[in-house]
Amino acid sequence: MPIKPLFSHGPLPGYRLFFCVLAASALMFVDQRFTRMESVRAQLTMVVAPIQWVVSVPSDILNWGTLALSDQRTLAEENQRLREQILTLSHRAQRMANLTAENVRLRELLGAAQRDDLPYMTAELLSLDNDPFSHQMVIDRGRRNGAYVGQPVLDASGLVGQVTAISAYSSRVLLLTDASHALPVQINRNGLRFIVQGSGRYGALNVLHVPDTADIREGDLLTTSGMAGRFPTGYPVARVTEVYHDPGRPFAQVTAAPMAKLQRSRHFLLLFPPRREGLRNPVWDEALPHVLSSEAIEAAERLAPPPVDAESTGSEAR
Repeated sequence: MPIKPLFSHGPLPGYRLFFCVLAASALMFVDQRFTRMESVRAQLTMVVAPIQWVVSVPSDILNWGTLALSDQRTLAEENQRLREQILTLSHRAQRMANLTAENVRLRELLGAAQRDDLPYMTAELLSLDNDPFSHQMVIDRGRRNGAYVGQPVLDASGLVGQVTAISAYSSRVLLLTDASHALPVQINRNGLRFIVQGSGRYGALNVLHVPDTADIREGDLLTTSGMAGRFPTGYPVARVTEVYHDPGRPFAQVTAAPMAKLQRSRHFLLLFPPRREGLRNPVWDEALPHVLSSEAIEAAERLAPPPVDAESTGSEAR
């Protein structure tokens, strides 16, 4: 029997690495240039979804074990804190009910339309993106659950981001701190509207194009303005942490901290705001951006001067 060689001979590892890099580059190019890869990615996401669920099982088991092995003293202290928190929240709820009733009476007095609560569904975190230059996460709700691209996502403290890609059983969410994400906001104190853009850091947002004379202060709460039609109005987004006035520039440098616990939250709400077609007074029409409405045309005809008859003008001149 011939002796089996200790080291097998084959192609050099450099050629294998070259072919792998070439194949990866080709796949990235096809994914960037052609839209057909989106369906392929969605199908692959369905294959990866069970793996993501399996990966989250150890953390759930660890949390269950920690709760099961807690001693009686820790549970008693936690129970006391929860009782105090219930009393505080009950007091706030009673005051909120009073303010809500007062708001309803004022709206009825002014003849304003009632604001209905937006429908929503809950979701749970599956995984976070490992890319340090991209702030994204994957949640356990997809097309089968009613999720759609552009859907707002919130946690218990404020706005988290929006859905950018969906598959059958999971969705990818772009966080508002991502450098490519921006949304219109307004100051809750005075109603001034600005644009907030992600800075690439979880704890900071940039407020863009703030005039040096604008009435904005540290501690101001920024809420969604609803101007873009994507996010509903009135949800907390961030709180201003720094306002720097440079004497040589017309705009101030304003930084804000997001209200949502982006690095700690595991449960989220997916809102279902009304479609733009259902709004009574839409801001614009995407299909006909330059065509006036029938009301505007009628108003212009009423304000326009009457037409002049050339024959009657000539006879009057004679």
